[in-house]
Amino acid sequence: MNQQIKKVSYETTNTYETLNELSSKTKYVWIVFHGIGFLSRFFLKYFNELPKDQNYIIAPQAPSKYYLKNEYKHVGASWLTKENTALETSNLFNYLDAVLGNENLPSTCKIIFFGFSQGVSVATRYLSHSKIQCSKLILYAGGLPNELQKTDFNFLKRDTEIISIIGDKDEYLSPERLLKESEKLNSLFEENLRHISFNGAHEVKKEIINQLV
Repeated sequence: MNQQIKKVSYETTNTYETLNELSSKTKYVWIVFHGIGFLSRFFLKYFNELPKDQNYIIAPQAPSKYYLKNEYKHVGASWLTKENTALETSNLFNYLDAVLGNENLPSTCKIIFFGFSQGVSVATRYLSHSKIQCSKLILYAGGLPNELQKTDFNFLKRDTEIISIIGDKDEYLSPERLLKESEKLNSLFEENLRHISFNGAHEVKKEIINQLV
């Protein structure tokens, strides 16, 4: 048997969602990466209480969609898996480059990167790839990729704020994993690192997001 893995390149199209209007009044542009099982249009609801004239939110859409709970009713999506991760990451970067190229963001706005759960790994990988200057990097209840090094983020300005947010009852964070993630956080972002802990599980809290700007 002569089984082989082969590759082809082809053009594909994916959507993304935005919230509010980008205007001369916009102060903050959020690039928000949802967690596994979300769709970008539903993820935006967590940002709809931010001041509309000052905040413009871009929510990229994870490309791999599937039916949730095997009920064939509700659809969720995933960013990456352990299968062909390098190739899929490259495809993902091309998509995200296209999203931001399409938006043509003004240099006067402050950029905020936000990742929740699986979106943390995408946000940090893409930030290290794109070298986009951001005012805040918000890492909400997610794990950091093992391959990232402190030098990957040397381009960030010294006043870039890194915020880690974790619920004290997060079912995905055992004490052992929490220690491991804390060590990675400190090794990557030892400066300007701020921790926020809240009473809750693996969930997004609007009231926390509202206090971040």
